[in-house]
Amino acid sequence: MNSKVDRFRSLHVPGDPLMLYNIWDAGSAKAVTGAGARAIATGSYGVAESQGFKDGEGFPLDAVLANLERILRVTDLPVSIDMESGYGETPAEVGESVARAVVSGAAGINLEDRMPGMDALTTVDRQSLRIRAAADTGVFVNARCDAFRGRAAEDHGPALVEQVLERARAYSDAGASGLFVPFTTNRASIASICEASPIPVNIIWTPASAGGFSDRAELAELGVARISHGHRPWAAAMAWLGDEAARVFAGEAPTYDAA
Repeated sequence: MNSKVDRFRSLHVPGDPLMLYNIWDAGSAKAVTGAGARAIATGSYGVAESQGFKDGEGFPLDAVLANLERILRVTDLPVSIDMESGYGETPAEVGESVARAVVSGAAGINLEDRMPGMDALTTVDRQSLRIRAAADTGVFVNARCDAFRGRAAEDHGPALVEQVLERARAYSDAGASGLFVPFTTNRASIASICEASPIPVNIIWTPASAGGFSDRAELAELGVARISHGHRPWAAAMAWLGDEAARVFAGEAPTYDAA
């Protein structure tokens, strides 16, 4: 087994969550590594947008892997990449795409249970085959479950929790190493999922100002094993860059310190 896969897997501890501050290229990976990260993870939205593409597998797989290889030149940390829906129509094609990522050096991947451009979730049986094909490469598969996507906050209760847990059990049986459950901040639901899931749970950070969380400890108490930040770091960096450029073009001094 790849030692970085083992190392990455060991960082997923319920109640002591791994913090992943998602990056999008080698430069951002270098900055986050230097800040004290224990692992590196890309977010597909920021990766695609930073290169002039759209999310939803619009960024070609060859380019995804070239970006991964550049990231690995600047960090020795385990690197997990967001492979969206696996870059393949069939389980065999997913397996081939993920195998290429492993050869390029990925320790982990994210794999969504929604095909690009689709609102409906892939059926449990079909998604389990896709996960199995990915997991057979030996990589850490963080299986994303989009059951909460597009659902009103008042519906984030026991019925959706059971849908998530049904998929968690199936995905675990198929070889997934982790369960990624975005799009909810419902504390009771997160706690229930973490308690019953057979694999460690990843929750995406949502700021308190948006109804999210106050700090890492709050999610740790719920049993979360991994906290990621999705596209927000990229979006914040681009917003700062735009604001700073606007200041300069308006004749004002930039706010950054000289380097």
